[in-house]
Amino acid sequence: MTILVFSGILFAGALAAGLLGSLTGLGGGVVIIPLLTIVFKVDIHYAIGTSLISVIATSSGAAAAYVKEGFTNIRLGMFLELATTAGAIAGAFLATYLPTSVIAILFGIILILSALLSFVRLADPVTTGGPGELSRKLRLNNTFPTPEGEKPYFVKNVVGGFIMMNIAGIISGLLGIGSGALKVIAMDNIMRIPFKVSTTTSNFMIGVTAAASVGIYLKRGYIDPGLSMPVMLGVLGGAFLGSRVLAKAKTASLKMLFALVILVLAAEMIYNGINHKI
Repeated sequence: MTILVFSGILFAGALAAGLLGSLTGLGGGVVIIPLLTIVFKVDIHYAIGTSLISVIATSSGAAAAYVKEGFTNIRLGMFLELATTAGAIAGAFLATYLPTSVIAILFGIILILSALLSFVRLADPVTTGGPGELSRKLRLNNTFPTPEGEKPYFVKNVVGGFIMMNIAGIISGLLGIGSGALKVIAMDNIMRIPFKVSTTTSNFMIGVTAAASVGIYLKRGYIDPGLSMPVMLGVLGGAFLGSRVLAKAKTASLKMLFALVILVLAAEMIYNGINHKI
């Protein structure tokens, strides 16, 4: 296989990963890492480093469009980034000491957990009652656009969401997936935010989280420009496409897509991890 063909395949896979990551708030890593490790037999540490670069590209590509459309809760995202960046740095240090097979199995388990929680709640949470005291003091409550006009929502369980975000940051630094899945779950299931708001706010956050840990991978030599460049360009293109689709997409359909894709990828990663093929 020539370098040109290899780069073209990587670009195509990254384009699909960027589209999926943008629509669901996952980041492209959930597709990029299995593609590199299972199909191309790339060392998982290099795959994680490449994935983190793609995560930054996904966030950069989609975040601006979502902010302009009024979905992203910028104040909430910046508050929760305090937790995710601290966790990401810790996770990146931990990743360099764990066996690759263990990282692969952990990757699969996290994705299965994300899929199961996505199946549990297919409808947007219904916000009842007034805002919590902490969310009111921090001014985290906001509105988001709907076909019927701007709809208000209240942020619940701020402390629980903050703790979950710290865990999401550790997973991001350890597995290189941007931890968008856990961020969406934290905001959707714990903080009771509408799904489209949690998805877009996750996209806003994942780039900062990834940037906090990618420096550690760069220092240890796990960033390969030959892998990172086509992946970054593909993911960036997919992210722009996703930002155009999200506003018209149905929430239930997005969650079904989210769950089905990552279940398949999770099974592959766990199988290969157990058999020490990664």
